[in-house]
Amino acid sequence: MKTLIFGATGMVGQGVLRECLLDRDVQMAQTVGRTTTGAQDAKLREIAHQDLLHYEAIEPSLSGFDACFFCLGVSSAGMAEADYERVTYGITLAASQTLSRLNPRMTFIYVSGAGTDSSEGGRSMWARVKGKTENALLRLPFAAYMFRPGLIIPGDGIRSKTTGYRIFYSLAKPFLPLLLWALPDYVLTTQQIGQAMLTVARQGYPRHILETKDIRTAARS
Repeated sequence: MKTLIFGATGMVGQGVLRECLLDRDVQMAQTVGRTTTGAQDAKLREIAHQDLLHYEAIEPSLSGFDACFFCLGVSSAGMAEADYERVTYGITLAASQTLSRLNPRMTFIYVSGAGTDSSEGGRSMWARVKGKTENALLRLPFAAYMFRPGLIIPGDGIRSKTTGYRIFYSLAKPFLPLLLWALPDYVLTTQQIGQAMLTVARQGYPRHILETKDIRTAARS
């Protein structure tokens, strides 16, 4: 299996990349982002690409893939809706439309979030935009799956790039194992998300929107 990862320098993306590099079924893992991860592995290829709204210049390097794990995203805190939509919807659709044309049999997995609003009409700005993005992806001509994790616990030395999240995880660290045990339907590890993505890429899943419980089930498979 050849996998493509967007957002591999983020917390979730780091976990997904790690699982890809550890998985014997993965022949190649290629990252795309404004910066490279700097990781070293024989299976790893990295593309630094600044304009994430346009991919014509690197299209030859984006074909021949079995799966794309789209982990790129930003926090909506302090952002105007138009700016948040440009990143969350605009960049995601620019990449996915290109990939669906180049790899029509690809499995595309998008990291959304618990509470995403599929109606696109709710009061929460981020949930509306995520819902609009999910709906657009599900209309594209490839197998698309939406992952909606709740609280994510980073493992294996992974750290979030967002300062607020780093502070939260630092303060909450003593309690995270308890949360994982007490709230299994709301809490996942980066390892579980990566393993679930690989499972869904290999064998699909009965539904195309996966909540935390579904992600955990796929990871166990």
